[in-house]
Amino acid sequence: MADKENGVNGIPVIARLPDELPVLVVKGGVVFPGLVAPLIVTTERSARLVDDALAGDRLVCAVSQRDNDKEEAEPEDLYEIGTVSVILKMLRFPDGTIRLLLQGLRKARVSEYLQTTPYLKARVGTLDEPEGKPDVATEALMRNVVGMFRKLAEMAPYLSDEVVTVVMNTDSPGRLADTVASYLQLDVSRKQELLEILDPRERLTRLGQVLTREIEIFELGAKIRDRVKGELDKSQREYFLREQLKAIKEELGEQDERQVELDELEKRVEESGMSEAAAEAAKRELDRLGRMPPASMEYTVSRNYLDWLLALPWKRVTEDRLDIRRARRVLNEDHYDLKQVKERIIEFLAVRRLKSDSRGPILCFVGPPGVGKTSLGKSIARAMGREFYRFSLGGMRDEAEIRGHRRTYVGALPGRIVQGLRNAGSMNPVFMLDEIDKLGADFRGDPSSALLEVLDPEQNSSFSDHYLEVPLDLSRVLFITTANVTDTIIPALRDRMEVLELPGYTEEDKLEIARSYLVPRQLRENGLVVGKVGFGDDAIRRIIRGHTREAGVRNLEREIGSICRKVARGFAEGRGRKRRIAARDVGRLLGEDRFTSEVAARAGVPGVSTGLAVTAFGGEILFVESSLMKGRGGLTLTGSLGEVMRESAQAALSYVRAHARELVVDPEFFEGNEVHVHVPAGATPKDGPSAGVAIVASLLSLLRGRALDPRVAMTGEITLTGRVLGVGGIKEKVLAANRAGIRTIILPAENRKDLKEVPPRVRKGLRFSYVRSLREVARLLFP
Repeated sequence: MADKENGVNGIPVIARLPDELPVLVVKGGVVFPGLVAPLIVTTERSARLVDDALAGDRLVCAVSQRDNDKEEAEPEDLYEIGTVSVILKMLRFPDGTIRLLLQGLRKARVSEYLQTTPYLKARVGTLDEPEGKPDVATEALMRNVVGMFRKLAEMAPYLSDEVVTVVMNTDSPGRLADTVASYLQLDVSRKQELLEILDPRERLTRLGQVLTREIEIFELGAKIRDRVKGELDKSQREYFLREQLKAIKEELGEQDERQVELDELEKRVEESGMSEAAAEAAKRELDRLGRMPPASMEYTVSRNYLDWLLALPWKRVTEDRLDIRRARRVLNEDHYDLKQVKERIIEFLAVRRLKSDSRGPILCFVGPPGVGKTSLGKSIARAMGREFYRFSLGGMRDEAEIRGHRRTYVGALPGRIVQGLRNAGSMNPVFMLDEIDKLGADFRGDPSSALLEVLDPEQNSSFSDHYLEVPLDLSRVLFITTANVTDTIIPALRDRMEVLELPGYTEEDKLEIARSYLVPRQLRENGLVVGKVGFGDDAIRRIIRGHTREAGVRNLEREIGSICRKVARGFAEGRGRKRRIAARDVGRLLGEDRFTSEVAARAGVPGVSTGLAVTAFGGEILFVESSLMKGRGGLTLTGSLGEVMRESAQAALSYVRAHARELVVDPEFFEGNEVHVHVPAGATPKDGPSAGVAIVASLLSLLRGRALDPRVAMTGEITLTGRVLGVGGIKEKVLAANRAGIRTIILPAENRKDLKEVPPRVRKGLRFSYVRSLREVARLLFP
């Protein structure tokens, strides 16, 4: 490729540019055509290239490196377009580095690398730019670039007046763009982008965008500097004025209000009785507070921190009342039955009386709603003479609710544990953590994991809140938690607690609770005199049977309160008189009975069996219905059944089909027919293996055409070989059967031992049959 070049600084005219040139790697910069660029050579390969070039025609192809961190660049690390340049001058320094002056000649594209050792050499082709006199649009672009460059030079300290003069005296569009780009402090990729644009007009347009961005950056930096300088001047002025005011007050003999406040805080810290670590933290914060101006945001943060430290009752501890007889009397006054829980509390008080420094247990009351879990915590606090504090964990998803926020956050607060100590006003209160089974977790953390330290007697003696950041002794706090179920509590947390189950109440229990607790309370709350209005036992029984269906007594109290309000209205209107509410009055005051016996409605229907289940609301009875229809031999399951319950139904059908003759069932019943198994109350999700026996009983009743006695309920897990396995929740299931009027219960033989937990008065009216296999179930149901 032929070319003619003028001499530069004494370099002779180059009549022809070779097709093959050594490639000189440029790190951290770009060489533009027509401009002189300094370059430092540090690698041995580049030094060898320079020596050979100086011995020849001094021509190299300067190509920029993509990644400056790489020491020795290979062909894939270089850009494709570079600049054919001539070495004007070379200086060698004692440390081995070489400094060059390169004169860019022409843009060139590297088409193929011919060698990599001892240095890079490639085949290159020059790139020509459009030539000709600039038109009006190009002249406008040139003036725009020159004007913005002058504006930038006024703000950028690295651009001198001589550089502006050189730019203003450049009349070629391409040369102007290259000159301005070479003087700007841009990264390599953006300079390379400008180098690769061949059209001068397009290059000037892109350069204008770059200059606009650089000007905006410098203008924004100037605004920030001016604002910071103004704030510093204001702070210094306030400091001097404050010092002058302090000196004037000293001369007048007046006290500094701020110093008085600091002295008062220091006195409160000394008298608070806080721990040594907390006292050190408070004194450090006091020192910081004394050095900060009151108008500072940090001043408010430090003051709030000190207020929280001083608000804690560091040295206030209530003395436990360890009178066992009094505690038993208080528990019996507030709650009916709950013998196991009351005995556990009495045991705790007895141990405290013998060993005062014993660690308190972490009790977890588990039971359906309305059985008295939360109110039992208040009774324990009253029996022990301690302060009581309760907060609900239901729906809590933020770990900071337990451990507090860091003080760096705006509006930071301590966690609920520290807030509870402050509100209780004692370091040994009874803490009731309600609904611990309903804790959640999301991107803000897991509150269940944060409770692990709080509810561990071996660790909570040095609990650290993120806000206070001082150790707190929680070992003297009696923690009580409540839950409806334990399945959703993480195993590590469940292991730290002593679980005490509160079962549902029988009808007799509810009658006694209503007579002794609910009716007197509702009469007082509605302004009625106890001796003037009363409830008969028959009325209470009708409310229990016809208007409530629950394991606890919450709805029962609600219905009693509704009757009391209607009676109070009569007294207020002048129609009141002394009266006793009877069963016939309940229908008039509350309306017709809402609930009827489902057991009676199911009598005489083949394919229906009665099962027993446990939910978060206590034990429940459920019915399993089966139907046979023409079809292709499929099994349909409905009733919002979970995966485990569906598998139980599949196993039940497989067992009946495999042992049809033995069970006195037509072996061909499945040929050309479909079986549909449905569990009513389809809006309620159901799952678990304990319905297996009830499903088998429903299928046998359907296929034999004989109805089962609905007063016979059953529970148990089944296997394909016909075994009946034990299940959980026996106590809750038996109580539910008692409430529903069940007379006979079929249980797995493995659960015989669990009946010890059922109260004798409940077992008295029930008949229990224990089975180990489905054959025994069939013999019991179809003797």
